[in-house]
Amino acid sequence: MPRYVVDEAALVRNLEILQDVSKRAGVRILLAQKAFSCTAVYPLCAKYLAGTTASSLFEAIHAKRHFPGEVHVFNPAFAAEEIDEVLATVDHIVLNSMRQVSLYAAKAHEKGVSVGLRVNPEVSVTTTPAYDACRPGSRFGVTRDALDAAGGLPGVVEGLHFHALCEQGVEEFRKVLAGFEAHFGDLVPALKWVNFGGGHHITRADYDVDGLVETLRSFQGRHPGVQIYLEPGEAIALNAGTLESRVLEMQPKGADGITNVILDVSAACHMPDVLEMPYTPPMLGAEKGAGGPYVYRFGGPTCLAGDEIGTYSFNRPLHDGDAVVFGDMAIYTMVKNNTFNGINLPDIVLRHADGREELLRRFSYDDFASRL
Repeated sequence: MPRYVVDEAALVRNLEILQDVSKRAGVRILLAQKAFSCTAVYPLCAKYLAGTTASSLFEAIHAKRHFPGEVHVFNPAFAAEEIDEVLATVDHIVLNSMRQVSLYAAKAHEKGVSVGLRVNPEVSVTTTPAYDACRPGSRFGVTRDALDAAGGLPGVVEGLHFHALCEQGVEEFRKVLAGFEAHFGDLVPALKWVNFGGGHHITRADYDVDGLVETLRSFQGRHPGVQIYLEPGEAIALNAGTLESRVLEMQPKGADGITNVILDVSAACHMPDVLEMPYTPPMLGAEKGAGGPYVYRFGGPTCLAGDEIGTYSFNRPLHDGDAVVFGDMAIYTMVKNNTFNGINLPDIVLRHADGREELLRRFSYDDFASRL
């Protein structure tokens, strides 16, 4: 049975780094649930973080029930039939357009929910177009021209939000922040808060944490009294989980000299970002590419021809039944997986800091059938 294993010790290491940034820079850091929503570790995360951010009603409810602290929510367009329940659940709501502001801001304010507006700094630093929220024609955020055309920022709006990064560092953040201040800096003194979104790869080994703290404190010096929020997702659970699988079938070596290997895990079902982003995940004990003596192309057990995880090189031969372990599998896996082809979902296991393993969830046919 394949399984996701969440590593508590690695998670704590990330959380300690984020808490250090929070204390030194005086900012509040939120868990972006879209990347990592493992309920069992919410109480642990809550010891280090100020709260959560949600992208939907269900994520907001999940946070409210399981994660002590603030609950923020953003959606490109909230549905009228859900807005009352959303507002009864969250502390902050970020609206995406001036029309959404006109529809919901007054009601949110009346209910004691702090209202924010997502803005577009119009600075593209993300190299993958699908993840560039500032690209021309983006559906995310209000440009300054659009804001001015609508008559300016309504007084009911207490915060501004942007999200423009994807797995990036301080230099990219500084470029976006400069664009934000150039376009919207004159509005900041009247605000209660600003939210600089996610995509900050703060817990990556080579990330300039001191540079981030310096940048945030510098902004505070220019805009005293305004609370700063960050909402990383990946940084919280980066390299804090694995996906353990096994070899089901070793096919004869192909004409290209590579042996196809069928695993009991699927890119399409269990790690969709491998196909969507796309990227090749790390594998323990192997190197990416065809540079080693034993080269294998790994694929899943679905009928999708493109259900390929990647090509890897080993210093030893693989055999039927061997274990294959993928790294950095806590983020954008459990939250995005699916049961295409009726493929079952991996177990979810928490490896505690003392080495003890706890089975959090085992899935079955009923989980497949109940969705259909």
